[in-house]
Amino acid sequence: MSDQPATDSVDASAPAVEVPNDVVASIKGFVEREGGSAKVVLQPIGAAGVRITLVGESGGILGDRVVPDMAVAHAVVAAVDGLETAEWDRDLTSAANVSPSHYTKMAGWVANQKRFPRPRNRAIL
Repeated sequence: MSDQPATDSVDASAPAVEVPNDVVASIKGFVEREGGSAKVVLQPIGAAGVRITLVGESGGILGDRVVPDMAVAHAVVAAVDGLETAEWDRDLTSAANVSPSHYTKMAGWVANQKRFPRPRNRAIL
């Protein structure tokens, strides 16, 4: 053991992370609509950055925002009261309530199609 006490202080020479105000404002609005608290899952999505996925506590409604990197994501979570960092486990997955409009939004142009082109691999099928 060392005679020096362990410190959990942040390095003062580290550059400050700039938190996007629009992301913080939209997440604060989401948290307010969901009763004042939400769970957040931080998911790296490659070159696009980090997806901040929110699951509201009162209704389980999903929301998400994308930020450039993990440092910014952690700074956004720290800037908003009522957020609890979580992982996708059985409880959180069960609490998530996906609305039908969310499926339509994620499907994009395919959601409103009545006819689809023939598959190119139909001879194999």
